[in-house]
Amino acid sequence: MTSANKPLNTVLIGIGMVGDTHVNAIAGIKGQVCLKGVYARGQEAAREFAGKASSITGDPCEVYPSIQAIVDDKELDFVILATPANVRMELIDIFTAANLPILLEKPIERTSEAALEIVELCEARNIPLGIVFQHRVRTASVKLKEMIDSGELGTLAMANVEAPLWRSQEYYDEPGRGTYERDGGGVLMTQAIHTLDLMLSLTGDVTDVQAMSRTTAIHQMEAEDFVTAGITFANGAVGSLLATTANYPGGNECITLHFEKAVAKLDRGELDIFWRDGRTESYGENSEIKDAGDPMAFKSSWHGSVIADFADAITQQRPPMATGRATMKVHRLIDALVASSDQKKTITLSAG
Repeated sequence: MTSANKPLNTVLIGIGMVGDTHVNAIAGIKGQVCLKGVYARGQEAAREFAGKASSITGDPCEVYPSIQAIVDDKELDFVILATPANVRMELIDIFTAANLPILLEKPIERTSEAALEIVELCEARNIPLGIVFQHRVRTASVKLKEMIDSGELGTLAMANVEAPLWRSQEYYDEPGRGTYERDGGGVLMTQAIHTLDLMLSLTGDVTDVQAMSRTTAIHQMEAEDFVTAGITFANGAVGSLLATTANYPGGNECITLHFEKAVAKLDRGELDIFWRDGRTESYGENSEIKDAGDPMAFKSSWHGSVIADFADAITQQRPPMATGRATMKVHRLIDALVASSDQKKTITLSAG
């Protein structure tokens, strides 16, 4: 472990689609976190990636030859696990046994049962488990959360949630993508999980859903690429959900919350408040990222904020922003949406 006045050392395990984002994110919080090394099953690819990472962060980046080499490195403070969800349990068992905190790319696992097993293992061994939900740390999201918690918007009455995205067939042609075996599902588990997690952090719990999910004629894939649903929240508010990856050329994820005193529209990184007395306010980033068809169309600084929060959580011995236990709520919500469609009936979510 590093001392309190030095950056925390981490290793990136998995150098796929989101690997570059993590490197750029860590470069943006230089002095707080250091990317000490990377690991991937393809060692040649890992060496190439490490060289590029070093040029970006300005720090040496080693290539670990094995998982055991990571465990044996006593200078590491935590691991970032960015592997596919279907190869995580064995790794998490190893890292928790080695007393290494884990920051995990969503989802926790492919099913709620497997996700809960991971959460309970980390809790039993008292190992911090954080989940990368970068939508929560956007300036606009933080501002809206503060306004809701202060009570100034009044009671929530209605929510409209949209993730009208686009992914090409080529995206789904990658082996395993959009399958239950590797990804645990389609648009809900892979894309809309971010929007749903953010929604839950703002609205509170969902009690009932009535959903329809399908695979459109646009894609050849195993899991769903279209979901629509009615939602009832714990406070009695009602809402609607639309999530799809068949919406060419793609639109922005948007959460519109109708409160007693104002309507709050959270459109990617921008927040507009429409007060019922006629006033308007705007907050957040005027994002230059507009391509909703690009799965990597988001700022690396959002990941940087999540990683920085996790590092602070370790140092301060507090829970990270999105814990494994808290993330079980979005896993159970996705289960309920799928079950409602399959059973053609309203599903009531259990408490907890």
